[in-house]
Amino acid sequence: MSMLKEFKEFAMKGNVVDMAVGIIIGAAFGKIIASLVSDVIMPPIGVLIGGLSFTDIKIMMKDAVTDPATGKVIKEAVAIKIGNFIQTLVDFTIIAFAIFMMVKGMNKISKKKEEAPAPPPVPTKEQELLAEIRDLLKK
Repeated sequence: MSMLKEFKEFAMKGNVVDMAVGIIIGAAFGKIIASLVSDVIMPPIGVLIGGLSFTDIKIMMKDAVTDPATGKVIKEAVAIKIGNFIQTLVDFTIIAFAIFMMVKGMNKISKKKEEAPAPPPVPTKEQELLAEIRDLLKK
């Protein structure tokens, strides 16, 4: 079997296609949640904590060195950007909660489908014959 044909069979299997669709939808969902967090949720939180943006929080270890004559930065400032880390944690928490709620909803929908009772099985001819014999013996 040629490698190209083998690759084509692999790529067209249902699991690979399903996985690709899941990854694409997941990436789009991630962008939606990231926008929700940064554009909708974080501005009110920033107002509540006094107009401070988490990304502005940093611990300065060394200030930038500038040339006094030109004002150009000679050496960049060294800072621990703890605000970016806090923002990433908040983003992760909200995204994880949104995915949890989505999976919980999907499980609830699939559970409802499973809970539908199956109709009782139709008795076989042998079972019908045995039931008739039992009824005759009772008489």
